[in-house]
Amino acid sequence: MSGSSGNGTATLTKKDFSSDQETRWCPGCGDYAILATVQQFLPELGLPPEKFVWVAGIGCSGRFAYYMDTYGLHGIHGRAPALATGLALSRPDLSVWVVTGDGDGLSIGGNHLIHALRRNVPIKILLFNNQIYGLTKGQYSPTSEEGKVTKSTPFGSLDHPFNPIALALGAEATFVARTVDTDRDHQAEVLRAAADHKGSAFVEIYQNCNVFNDGAFDAVRGKGKAANQIRLEHGKPIRFGAEQERAVVRDAGGSLSLTEAGQNGAAEPLVHDAHDPNPSLAFALAHIAERPSGPTPIGVFHDVERPVYGEAAGEELSIARESVGPEELDSLLRSGDTWTVE
Repeated sequence: MSGSSGNGTATLTKKDFSSDQETRWCPGCGDYAILATVQQFLPELGLPPEKFVWVAGIGCSGRFAYYMDTYGLHGIHGRAPALATGLALSRPDLSVWVVTGDGDGLSIGGNHLIHALRRNVPIKILLFNNQIYGLTKGQYSPTSEEGKVTKSTPFGSLDHPFNPIALALGAEATFVARTVDTDRDHQAEVLRAAADHKGSAFVEIYQNCNVFNDGAFDAVRGKGKAANQIRLEHGKPIRFGAEQERAVVRDAGGSLSLTEAGQNGAAEPLVHDAHDPNPSLAFALAHIAERPSGPTPIGVFHDVERPVYGEAAGEELSIARESVGPEELDSLLRSGDTWTVE
């Protein structure tokens, strides 16, 4: 380890979580910033590297596991949440994280993603959203906007894109958040909240692909970010703008809209409640910006408690053992056709 805390406990640093593998993404890729933030943030959790597992699928994000000096698993396309589910249930002592992309996680892996979230499996899912297929050289993805011209849609995409935050909320995820690749402080804050959450956590990260979709998130990561980042903080009025001069308000019809704050007759800014069991407000916030080309909410949309899947499975097994006895349960599990592999 890198040092001592003074009480005999080793002090962890970014170096302890950085592998000896050469980091290989396209120069300028947003993945570099995400990797650096994660490696800088993990020592805060106080767990040694061997207590973490990073599970990745296919795509540029799939390289992530190789650059972490922890346990890691590179699975097949879209299956990272399923692999992580098995790990989390069999080894509850481990901190299991999934790295996926908008193609890997929302296309072939969409089914695994939504079921991991609805079950509230204790895994943390980071979805790198660059609104394009990067590793396979620039085809449109499930989050590409309608009309997107790519190698696979030369006349423009006809598909309506997914809203990842709304999708996660619709799957009844208990923790849903969004952050930006180059905003290190905000990203670390969101990851910290995800790590503290019991159960599944879904974090969408806007990640720039400077080769095939450069500038897609300039409104919230470039020079204009001060005016366009609508930062969600639980218990605080939702204000934004360089001078906090704008606000999110609820209009007479119950819908959310953006307005100038503090003007005569203006509605009071909406107070964000991330812990409301009803996800309606979070869902409405997810639809304030269909595309990140203007004012866009970032932060924790939804953070509620629900029984964790692994714990519930363990409780069921304990009840079964108490009601029928371990020998009868063992006999039941091995009844019918069985075989032994030696």
